[in-house]
Amino acid sequence: MKRDVFGTVERLDDTHVRRVASGSRTPLSRMLAARLLERERRALSRLAGLPGVPQLVRTETTAEGKALVRTFVTGEPLSAAPRLPENFFDELDALVTELHARGVCHNDLHKEQNVIVAADGYPWLVDFQLASVHEPADRTLARRAREDLRHVEKHRRRYTRDGRGPKGERTFGRGAGARRGPLALVWRRVGKPVYNFVAGLVAPARAGESRRSSSGPWPVWIAPVPPRGRGS
Repeated sequence: MKRDVFGTVERLDDTHVRRVASGSRTPLSRMLAARLLERERRALSRLAGLPGVPQLVRTETTAEGKALVRTFVTGEPLSAAPRLPENFFDELDALVTELHARGVCHNDLHKEQNVIVAADGYPWLVDFQLASVHEPADRTLARRAREDLRHVEKHRRRYTRDGRGPKGERTFGRGAGARRGPLALVWRRVGKPVYNFVAGLVAPARAGESRRSSSGPWPVWIAPVPPRGRGS
């Protein structure tokens, strides 16, 4: 399903996916791959039972390296979904807020491919390699949670501007008015350009991010879905 410098993601069967943190030939890439897999394991463990995120099945060791097995999420990435319920972004806001209530920040929601639109119209989140797990007293929780919601709001704004929203309306969510924090600003202006440059050298075929073209086609809005029940 996916292969990059940090390993592979492979489909095991109709319901399970395995991420193998094989890394490339360098010790540094193997160390980073193992670290990213551990971040995902911790996040999915904290989110066990929550509808809208993959469920951790087990961790194991393969000939290539450490591996994590999780449930497979069926659907289309936001960038390719042909239809969206009118309250899709409200449900996405609620799901992200539930992550934060459990002390988890996704930290990679600027990518449309990390937001999945399931067949029933509900949002799911995938790829928790950069996720962080926090305790209630952690001072970074609020800052990172704000960044998550700001990215959701950016997607909402893009999908509903210029009369593209439900019934031609512009909608607003929990991240409305949030500004990029100082660290996020440094990443945007310095870190991300460097990262993209290095990624292009290491894996040119995977450089860049999947994003719906500004010329469309844009999804058709359909009837809203009932608010989704949350896990215990």
